[in-house]
Amino acid sequence: MSYVHDLRERAIKVNSIVCMGIDPVIEKIPIQGNMRQVIEEFYLAILKEMDKRHLYPAVVKPNIAYFEQYGFDGLQALKTIISQYKSSGIPILLDAKRGDIGRTSMAYAKSTFEFWNSDAVTIAPYMGSDSVGPFIEWCEKGKGVYILCRTSNKGAVDLQDLKVDGVSVYMKLAENIIEWYKPGVGAVVGAIYLQELEEISKFFVESKKEIPLLIPGVGSQGGGAGEVVDVLKKTKNDILIHRINSSSGINYAYMKSDTSDYSKAAVDALDTLNKEIGPLA
Repeated sequence: MSYVHDLRERAIKVNSIVCMGIDPVIEKIPIQGNMRQVIEEFYLAILKEMDKRHLYPAVVKPNIAYFEQYGFDGLQALKTIISQYKSSGIPILLDAKRGDIGRTSMAYAKSTFEFWNSDAVTIAPYMGSDSVGPFIEWCEKGKGVYILCRTSNKGAVDLQDLKVDGVSVYMKLAENIIEWYKPGVGAVVGAIYLQELEEISKFFVESKKEIPLLIPGVGSQGGGAGEVVDVLKKTKNDILIHRINSSSGINYAYMKSDTSDYSKAAVDALDTLNKEIGPLA
């Protein structure tokens, strides 16, 4: 079974293509205690609420930097969170944006998929084929690799919009993604650049290769889930294999809901995003 097959089956099972980012910010977590306990209690309470309501995201995406900033306490919390969420059947996409020379990439990939036990990872392609290759090899074991293509940050235009032989760098990278393709290779394409999303989605569909998209930028960064879905449908792209990410919009929904019940607010926000995306069939 390939990672793409797993994506499709998971979306059908939980009726969701939402990727819930897990980005701990201690100042926003209304719990007292040591660093590790605070982070674990917050995200395990959200998981407990998901279990209670049988309402789950398609995948969760811990951003490793948010845990690393809190040292070993943060990293130990990450290990616990990954273990517990996987125990509830939720796949893990480790947002690590790794990428280095060949042997270093091999070490990063081993850490990602063996130590952290993740199902997929985000990687940076700037160093080229020998940098991404060690990650892509894991696709043969059913893992997913999302390559940064057109990111959702404002500074993306600084490099990604530059022209090479009349073609934007992000489209040159899309061409490379096709060249590097194995089932499980995907791309990160931001939600706030809808024209570029449409261009990339159409290009991938026309390639006849199933390239799953991780689409950040919904919510706090200004993108709309409904608009993203419209683009995918317009380009005849199978919505079931793609993932629309929301991080702080779910994690800290309680801050906009005038409630102290942060776990209920988070799962309510997940439910709302599912409804904004609409029916998957």
